[in-house]
Amino acid sequence: MTPSFADLGVSEIVCTTLAKQGFTAPFAIQNLVVADVLAGRDVLAKSPTGSGKTLAFGIPTVDRIEATDRRPSALILAPTRELASQIVEDLRPLAHARALSITAVYGGVGIQKQARDAAKSHIVVASPGRLEDLLQRRAITLSHVKILILDEADRMLDMGFKPAVDRIVGLCPAQRQTLFFSATLDGEAGRVAKAYTSNAAMHEHVPPVDHAAKALVEHRFLSVVHEHKLRVLVEELRRERDLALVFVRTKRGADRLVQRLVREGIDAVAMHGDKTQKQREKALARFEAGNVDVLVATDVAARGIDVAGVSHVINFDPPEDREGYVHRIGRTGRAGARGIGITMVMRDQAGDVGAIASALDLHREFALAGLGGRHGGPSHTSAGGQSRGGGGGSQTRSKRPPSRSGKGHTGPSERKPGGSGASSGGGSYRGASSSPARSGGSRSAGSRTGGSRRSSSR
Repeated sequence: MTPSFADLGVSEIVCTTLAKQGFTAPFAIQNLVVADVLAGRDVLAKSPTGSGKTLAFGIPTVDRIEATDRRPSALILAPTRELASQIVEDLRPLAHARALSITAVYGGVGIQKQARDAAKSHIVVASPGRLEDLLQRRAITLSHVKILILDEADRMLDMGFKPAVDRIVGLCPAQRQTLFFSATLDGEAGRVAKAYTSNAAMHEHVPPVDHAAKALVEHRFLSVVHEHKLRVLVEELRRERDLALVFVRTKRGADRLVQRLVREGIDAVAMHGDKTQKQREKALARFEAGNVDVLVATDVAARGIDVAGVSHVINFDPPEDREGYVHRIGRTGRAGARGIGITMVMRDQAGDVGAIASALDLHREFALAGLGGRHGGPSHTSAGGQSRGGGGGSQTRSKRPPSRSGKGHTGPSERKPGGSGASSGGGSYRGASSSPARSGGSRSAGSRTGGSRRSSSR
């Protein structure tokens, strides 16, 4: 029998607040972590995006802080402003139930108000760059931090934030509780985790394949050659669909692809770390409203974005690893809606992408796309550039999606230091989804029902 939050030692007021939000049972990562955090232990947790880790550290953190504590009492470091903003939104109801204040600190917005709010908040959720700005101004002190949390720590290391994080950790009291959450604890992430913690409890959560959610997302892998990638993308975007999110590897690549799509008559806008906060908010607002129905984004920019009505996620550039694939494709097939995830694969990428597909139990989808061999399968396009898979006959998509509800959310991003519509034809196959199935009735923490604009699995 799955324990309740009360069974894990969570206070009555926090349990009541969770119940009001519809969260009646903890997710697996919460079952593993909450009791250790409440007991005051350091924790190393390996858990993927979308597993419910924000509440795993957030629930016990608000219970371990008192309203009378000196501030800030808890510091949560996050790699991007989107994630920092989402964490604050997810934890604010719990914090307020315990008479605690919580503030997000990130770049791209006015620093003075952030400095004032952060200095008097019990919990500060910060991206490393802006937090260092506040520390250099002596606008905030970390000398009272009782609990230090590093969320998506592997992503912070990948983004080059280790020197900044080292300096920030060095300013926190030596006698503190440290929680380290990462998609991997191998290599540098594992070394840093051990350096920051002491006698930590180690937990690993590997989500099982959600067969109920498999029908929600249709996974396709398309074999392409470089000179025809744009043509294939344009053909996919001209099919019947709702909003489409297109992932690329670099910021420059995002801008260039938008320019090329606009020349092809596709309404598109780019979103990446070099955009200002106002530019990013404007781009997202236009995308949510359907004024522009294609958003081209990098991985960093897309962290924390959750927009209702995304029917297609297209990996123009394949993700680097399993977690990247899960995060990207998880932007569709949400709240019980169906979605389509398309990954374009060139021959020299077939091995790496095949390994990702294998790790996600998508062998069949990968093989049926002609990509099962060591060097990949046949090209998706013929010499004449005509599509030979990944969809049915010629279809004309609606200019405006037929219906969309709910709103998406993002916050500003951290600066770096230094429908459905399954079509027939080859390449169209169902596979596993990274989003849990939604249903009516009670929910476990980490899921929301249809119509909600964001996932609480943070």
